[in-house]
Amino acid sequence: MRAVSANLFALLFLCALASVFYVWSALENRLERHKRGFSAPGAGSFHQGLPADLSAKTFRALLTVPAAQRPHLGGRLEARNLTDQTASAGNRDYHVNGDNKRSALREGPVKLGSPVEDGIFWSEWLEDLLPVGFSEEYALSWRERARTYRIVKLEPGCGRISNQLATFADGTKACVRYGINADQVQGETLTYYLASLLGITNLPPLVLSQVNSDSEQWAAVRTRIGGLLWSDRAVVSLTEWVSNLTGVVTPAPLRQESSGLHPVLGELQNKTTTELLELMQWSDLIIFDYLTANFDRLVSNLFSLQWDSRVMERDTNNLLKTPRGDLVFIDNEAGLVHGFRVLNMWEKYHSTVLSSVCVFRKRTMQRVAELHRRRDARKRLRELYRDSEPLSQELGFLSDEHAGVLQDRIDRIYKHILQCKAKYSQL
Repeated sequence: MRAVSANLFALLFLCALASVFYVWSALENRLERHKRGFSAPGAGSFHQGLPADLSAKTFRALLTVPAAQRPHLGGRLEARNLTDQTASAGNRDYHVNGDNKRSALREGPVKLGSPVEDGIFWSEWLEDLLPVGFSEEYALSWRERARTYRIVKLEPGCGRISNQLATFADGTKACVRYGINADQVQGETLTYYLASLLGITNLPPLVLSQVNSDSEQWAAVRTRIGGLLWSDRAVVSLTEWVSNLTGVVTPAPLRQESSGLHPVLGELQNKTTTELLELMQWSDLIIFDYLTANFDRLVSNLFSLQWDSRVMERDTNNLLKTPRGDLVFIDNEAGLVHGFRVLNMWEKYHSTVLSSVCVFRKRTMQRVAELHRRRDARKRLRELYRDSEPLSQELGFLSDEHAGVLQDRIDRIYKHILQCKAKYSQL
């Protein structure tokens, strides 16, 4: 009887801890959304009275898996960043290369021909209407500045309480992510460079920094660092903060009641050019999240359908949108390292999401096909990472096992492309 009582007490105690974690996570998320200046989600798409971040946090409380213990080479940061296009036009070139003609074409109905070519690829005219997000030139310039800028303020605003919103001496901001373990910092960093290999420009620029209160960069926030209990010389990530972003609801073709995103002209020709451009970015996102095994976005929504049938009608976790409608992939710490470590738990959901898409960006698929053919994903990712990031040696790289998992997932996507082409090339 005593054993039963003890077990019951332990269960109640764990439930209480889970409740506290859930409420605290929701409060942190609300704070960050407020700081970003989120507009209210589309009123018609949400449960009245339910918080917009309900489903995004539920699966976290249930499925958080502690990382294997190993030396904490770097604290982990997170970052939700992009710069408000109007307020920071002088130091931000996100999509400023779009002219008025291009903007008008984005807004209007489809008049320039079929949205699909070669059976399964978005048409070239659509690709040409989608401006580069964070260009390679802009990202390089931002990273060079972020490595030397003095940080004058740290405050909450980037997810977990251990993460901080940093203000540089020039007034620009970045998310500093100090993770639960080095896996998360490493995962987000390598995910960023994998996106570069694939030509995906939806991720804000990222650099690594080593926390050192005696250095010029961190000296002004020495007291704040002490209060955060960050490990000295921990490696953290800095990601450009971008304001004026809004949440993104999963588009209808990718919801559970739909058949998926396929190159069926009868379905695609009824959409506006703006809708097609967003779907094009979603197709990149799904390929990218499958490669990195990132479960903390659409996959988590799919999992949450078990108890929340309307989760797809609320904002997708870790995905934001600029005023022009361009998607921003943020908070990628679940990718690669952590995602590969818990792959068995999530793989069936990853496979389900991947199978829902059979229309792709040709430029992205050309990169995937090249990595498949040359079978050198590990070599090319490591070289780009080490050539671009001075602290790469301190943070480390993928294990042999995880590098093999990445190559295998590239091969699976290539096979999926061939299957889609065989199915739709005659339509």
